[in-house]
Amino acid sequence: MYFVKVYVTYKDSVLDPQGEAVKGAVHRMGYTEIEEIRIGKYFEIKVSAADRPVEEMIEEVCDKLLANVNMESYRYEISALEEV
Repeated sequence: MYFVKVYVTYKDSVLDPQGEAVKGAVHRMGYTEIEEIRIGKYFEIKVSAADRPVEEMIEEVCDKLLANVNMESYRYEISALEEV
């Protein structure tokens, strides 16, 4: 079994209105040193052993469902879970 963490964020060229709103609130709180805040999505996925590579499966799920590849990029971390 595998444990996968997937991080999805807007590409640098895409405006992040939620991030800008949070940055404005942070500045109003007095933290003017903070220059940029970007909002993203985080997913935790457990995958059982399969006939094909886990990376291939995760790439497909990210491309087809979790990320809008026109506007967002993603990265993931895969770790093996010990069987109990």
